[in-house]
Amino acid sequence: MKTFLMTILIITSGGLNLAFADAGQAPDERDVMVAINEAFVPGGFDINSEVYVVASGIFPNGCYRWKGAEVKSPSDTVHEIKAMATVKQGMCLMVLIPFNKEIRLGKFSHGEHTLRFLNSDGTYLEKKVVIE
Repeated sequence: MKTFLMTILIITSGGLNLAFADAGQAPDERDVMVAINEAFVPGGFDINSEVYVVASGIFPNGCYRWKGAEVKSPSDTVHEIKAMATVKQGMCLMVLIPFNKEIRLGKFSHGEHTLRFLNSDGTYLEKKVVIE
């Protein structure tokens, strides 16, 4: 009876993750695309500068952790950015968690470039940057 009560106590007090660790199994983890709500694009870049932006958004709960950004360039002047997060399954703090992350995009050629911050629902936020 004591063992049964201890098991219930461990599970209800958040010790479920400890039980997985003891059994040699890690909680499930997966990568997901997260939405960018706003992006700050500084000015003053030239062809020798490393272009960067500061992107902000909101994680839906405490199980999300920033992983990084995937950048693809379908053309010389259009750049698509996907913000990625790692989500761990398990007990999560159920609050909205804002984030601000610097995303390095590399060196761009001279001219106006379009930055598209893609969302998982097919929409995107678009910003422009001029390289002198």
